[in-house]
Amino acid sequence: MAAARAAQELGLKRAELDLVVQLGHIRASADPATGRRRFAREEIDRLRAAHGTPEALRERVRTVGTTEGALLMSISPARFTRLARTGYISPVKFYLNRYRAVVWLYLAEDLRAFASREPGLLTGRSPDAMRSMLDSGEDWRARNWRARRLGLLTRQTRDPWERAAIISSVLDPVQLAEVVDDPYERAYLHKLRPEPAVGHSESAAAREVAGQLLLADDPDEILWQRVSLALLLDDAREHRSAPCPDAQRPLPAPAHQDAGHPLPACAQPAGGRPLQTSAACPDGERSLPAHPLEPPRGIRGWLHRRRPTHVDAR
Repeated sequence: MAAARAAQELGLKRAELDLVVQLGHIRASADPATGRRRFAREEIDRLRAAHGTPEALRERVRTVGTTEGALLMSISPARFTRLARTGYISPVKFYLNRYRAVVWLYLAEDLRAFASREPGLLTGRSPDAMRSMLDSGEDWRARNWRARRLGLLTRQTRDPWERAAIISSVLDPVQLAEVVDDPYERAYLHKLRPEPAVGHSESAAAREVAGQLLLADDPDEILWQRVSLALLLDDAREHRSAPCPDAQRPLPAPAHQDAGHPLPACAQPAGGRPLQTSAACPDGERSLPAHPLEPPRGIRGWLHRRRPTHVDAR
């Protein structure tokens, strides 16, 4: 059934159903024709049997903001914000208020669990590490939201290319091109990327803010995601090659073209100079590398080539 019918069957709002899917409480499949989510009757019945009433399921995915979250944990909003900024509690979603400011939302279930697990952080003097992070202006809310979103999405698929596409979605085009030098592989990753963090029905301002929040912006985070993507690409290439169009089709424009990002051999013009082999090309279309000593591919090749010395943290 469609998402609207599934939400009605479960007694949820559409936003609540989206969070149920995101948190992995129910499995959804994509309609081959439209790409929209579809839900099997068995999944609906299983979820209703597991939670009994719609109220129980709704409470499982209830989100709260800073003020309500602080009341739930019996602390001040200022202390709640300090815990969130230093990464002790992680947001699960966000929205823009009328001033276009980001408002983070947290799972009420997570906050109750944290309060019972870490009572020492709710009262008294803050730890030195927390105060040091706050003094330096650290704010881990967006970073933790990205990490949580990536973890939830990667657990929903076993396909190595889809996993790589999920990780690639947090890297800007320049960072992505440095890790994935094959333009056909980049195009395939782009095709497999998950749905945007906000729906197409949201305002242009909300989509723009969501696009900015989705990109890794800390040097350590960027390096971690680059290494993660390179490792996942090694697994994906062993599983299958990315689709490589025939030589008659135009080559997608790379993010930036230089000697370090050669074009796939299968895309060279007839009679042209042989180009470096691309992992995306069928074996029958590969040519010899341009140089006798071709650098290693995959994570070892990437680590051999570079570690980023400068990161654009826009």
